Amino acid sequence: MKSTSLRAAAACGAALLAVGGITAVATTATAADPVGLHISGTQLVERNGTPFVARGVSHAHTWYAHETDRAIPAIRAAGANAIRVVLSGGRWTANGPADVANVIALCKANQLVCMLENHDTTGNGEQSGAVSLDTAAQYWVSLASVLQGTEDFIQINIGNEPTGNNEPQVTGWTTDTANAIKKVRAAGLRHNIVVDAPNWGQDWKGVMRDTAQTVAAADPEGNTLFSVHMYGVYAQASTITAYLDAFKAKGLPLVIGEFGHDHSDGNPDEATIMREAVTRGIGYYGWSWSGNSGGVEYLDMVTNFNPAQKTTWGTLIFDGANGIKSTARTATFFSGGTPTPTSSPTPTSSPTPTSSPTPTASPTPTQSPTPTSSPTPTQSPTPTPTSNPGGACTATLTVSNSWPGGFQGTVDVTAGSSALSGWTTSFTLPGGATVSQGWSATFSGTGSAVTASNAAWNGALGAGQTVTYGFIGAGTAPTGSVAVTCR
Repeated sequence: MKSTSLRAAAACGAALLAVGGITAVATTATAADPVGLHISGTQLVERNGTPFVARGVSHAHTWYAHETDRAIPAIRAAGANAIRVVLSGGRWTANGPADVANVIALCKANQLVCMLENHDTTGNGEQSGAVSLDTAAQYWVSLASVLQGTEDFIQINIGNEPTGNNEPQVTGWTTDTANAIKKVRAAGLRHNIVVDAPNWGQDWKGVMRDTAQTVAAADPEGNTLFSVHMYGVYAQASTITAYLDAFKAKGLPLVIGEFGHDHSDGNPDEATIMREAVTRGIGYYGWSWSGNSGGVEYLDMVTNFNPAQKTTWGTLIFDGANGIKSTARTATFFSGGTPTPTSSPTPTSSPTPTSSPTPTASPTPTQSPTPTSSPTPTQSPTPTPTSNPGGACTATLTVSNSWPGGFQGTVDVTAGSSALSGWTTSFTLPGGATVSQGWSATFSGTGSAVTASNAAWNGALGAGQTVTYGFIGAGTAPTGSVAVTCR
């Protein structure tokens, strides 16, 4: 999820240099006309039809371009078959065509499938300086001359975490993403396109999950891969499996584009993320190789870009159970072979190595046990907004996902006719259900009675403005509307 203030370092670069005269029009790929990496059902496959399952990490090129020459070979030597290189078109140090061409050459020389991503969209609507997906798409158009011909090992991640938690950006994600895909395709780029979810990539309102089919249909190439970032929202195995099950049920391809072993918004269940990815043949990318700051230095996999100094996180993701070294398979494009696709490695049930303990500062709540099964999520009931007697604000609770023994909820808080400097909501969950984890608000209360007040950064709302917070519930999900007071 990480806003730059939370992960302050990690990404890779690209620049907004115009390339004129691009008039090529994308044509739809067919079985007789495969175009490098492409989608087949729920899988990302190579030109020869061999499934490619990414096992990679992110590298912060746009802030650490001077480290890229040694970082990319070191990531390959550590066992990765893929890398996610985060670029900027100017929000940070701009990475132009020549720079990106060098990154592409390094990826090819080191036999890494390379996902290039534009970091400039991070937190749009909530974070100052963030750009729209349309602007991000134009960046890829400007790089067409160095991207064309690289479809076998380069993916285009249009925009990193393209919305924060504010409206209208979150619900506008579907249309904005579809239009950005069309813009990239109109420039003749046939690469596999990767699209990040809204809500800082974590999709905790379920917008990408529920509208992914619409976005997929907008791609004339039929070559879009959906990416979810798993941080504090995914602190429980049940939340992870329910989300993955939803994409499987819809027959849509998914990659875990970022995750960590800890985060400021909660403690992700990295063991389940890695095990489920291996079991299901889903790619994953850990954040990140090195260079994190601003309080998330624990997300560095190596210290000071030195591959000989792996951190706890680096040891876990590369050498631990279901880690990169034991599950990565090099793309056949680099070997020139056309082998029969092998089955996915058998996931191990080994616990997180004792040398890599889960931080005690953010323990996984014990009152919300992992369910033994992971059924397809049930449909959310239609929410009913409830206003407070004073009319200063209204709040609407929606159940966005549910599974046996737990559920995920969101609450939209909307200011009335006057601006607010802060807000507090209260509600009671039926059937003895409780809140085991929450984000984007300060939670209090006892048992089923819940009070949630604004966080330090989202209390000020203009007249009519909406902000959203979310939570994981333990117990049976509400089937009807839940009254929420707002003051």
